[in-house]
Amino acid sequence: MRNILVTGSNGQLGNAIKKISSKLINYNFLFTDIEELDITSYEQIGKFIHKNKINIVINCAAYTAVDQAETDREKAFLINVTAVEYLSIQAKANNATLIHISTDYVFDGSSQIPYKETDLPDPKSYYGLTKYEAEQKIAQFAENAIIIRTSWLHSEYGHNFVKTMIRLGYERESLNIINDQFGSPTYAADLADTIIKLTQATIKGIIFYNYSNEGSCTWYEFAKAIMELKKINCVVNPITTEEYPTAAVRPKYSLLDKSKIKKELDIEIPFWKESLKTCLKNI
Repeated sequence: MRNILVTGSNGQLGNAIKKISSKLINYNFLFTDIEELDITSYEQIGKFIHKNKINIVINCAAYTAVDQAETDREKAFLINVTAVEYLSIQAKANNATLIHISTDYVFDGSSQIPYKETDLPDPKSYYGLTKYEAEQKIAQFAENAIIIRTSWLHSEYGHNFVKTMIRLGYERESLNIINDQFGSPTYAADLADTIIKLTQATIKGIIFYNYSNEGSCTWYEFAKAIMELKKINCVVNPITTEEYPTAAVRPKYSLLDKSKIKKELDIEIPFWKESLKTCLKNI
């Protein structure tokens, strides 16, 4: 029986793991959010992991308000860096494996080919910087850990691009969406399935993986697909990044090379549009 702690369980990924957890045997999941466990408290983390004999910590908690992080730096750092440091130390002290979720925003977006796990991060936003610093804390303080970089997460849970587009599509006749930032959407349920597979592996040292759905699109193409699949009569217009200034700089290109995780786990990753269809049905 594996005792697995899932932090940030009220978020998209936490909820996705929660949904599939009931079907799993030989797993004892403990789902927590801020109400049950304050991961910014070193003492609380230590007591919880020790008391519940935790074998694996899946850290889904994060400060993800990308633009707000530019000004709300103290809180972003506390949740994205300090808490991860504490989780790393306490996981090691209790012989637990840490599985941590990172982001494509650790890269600067200047590449023209998909980023590999070994490519050097160079974040251009404060959010991206905190996520990169968290990776460094894990490398420094954890003993056995997996860091998964993912991108453009969406699901039937919480706030995300898909649900925002549906709401705005019904409210407005047209939308202007950026068409010069390239990436790949990731359906939280697909990522959750992959994380469960990783919990069955023997982890030694610090291992990086990239995971997103297959294929490439821009935010404009993503939005257009949502409107078409939902049959929403809203015109989507392509615009440039310069036409829609934001507080935080986004990568112009953040496709992730998934060849490592596909080979080592022997998995096939769904195409982003197929997973979008599934997401929309669940919404």
